[in-house]
Amino acid sequence: MIKLDLAHKNFIQQLEDQGRSKSTLIAYGKDIEQLVDHLQKKGINLVTNIELDHLEEFMKKLANENYTPKSISRKTNSTKTFFRFLKEAGHIVDNVADFLKHPKVEIKAPRILTKLEYRALRDAARDDVRTFAIIEVLLQTGVTISELADINVSDLQVEKEIGSLAIPKKSSKDGRTIPLNKAAVEAVKKYLDQERPKIDDSRHLFITKTGKPLLVRNIRSTMERYFKLAGVEKAKVNDLRHTFVAHHLSQGTNLLFISKIAGHKRISTTERYLQYIERVEIEEKTELGVL
Repeated sequence: MIKLDLAHKNFIQQLEDQGRSKSTLIAYGKDIEQLVDHLQKKGINLVTNIELDHLEEFMKKLANENYTPKSISRKTNSTKTFFRFLKEAGHIVDNVADFLKHPKVEIKAPRILTKLEYRALRDAARDDVRTFAIIEVLLQTGVTISELADINVSDLQVEKEIGSLAIPKKSSKDGRTIPLNKAAVEAVKKYLDQERPKIDDSRHLFITKTGKPLLVRNIRSTMERYFKLAGVEKAKVNDLRHTFVAHHLSQGTNLLFISKIAGHKRISTTERYLQYIERVEIEEKTELGVL
């Protein structure tokens, strides 16, 4: 029988061994730490003593503390993942979290930047070579902010006008190779040639002046500042991913192709963008034009 604290520690260690991103480790770590704290206050210290009622009580407590349904749904996912780990490791016989239900979450329409908005964002950052490259990579490839922060220089092929970016396989996602169009290649090459510190042991593409990897929170705060400078309201970093998907679909790019490039687990995730755009059906392109 394993204690909750040790199970929590082993769970996070397994995620780290699987190559999950730092932001993912932090999110899972905090979610399960919160669950463990709640259970221990109830006198539950062994994973074998946890019942479905205890988990449902925890989720109800979060709702009473004004957590949003979206936040509770994320913590439900974290709990289910934790219990799958416990079952696979042989720490529990029955997985009570299988019966834990998600709260109803209202699905909001994605924030899709107009051409004027993303061009204004690009113009606002034009003199900031590193941020300009970050914007181009996000906008022209549709990668997530975590994937962007994890890019290594060795993942890139930018020797020619059209390049590529390799996103390595994670435990929850298949790896994929994303074409880099001319705009992305030019921005990355300019950053590598003119701005990125020449530090041999820094593997990451986007780094600080001292060679340390840019953290997700640093990228997010920088982007928020440039959204404000550009006059782009109510926009977040992930909205560039929405913009990438929506604009390419509206230009007639093949839906399955975009789904694979974006790394969507289900084609239905990509299909839902169709209701928010005017789709061009004339051609089914399998290449990424410049946004």
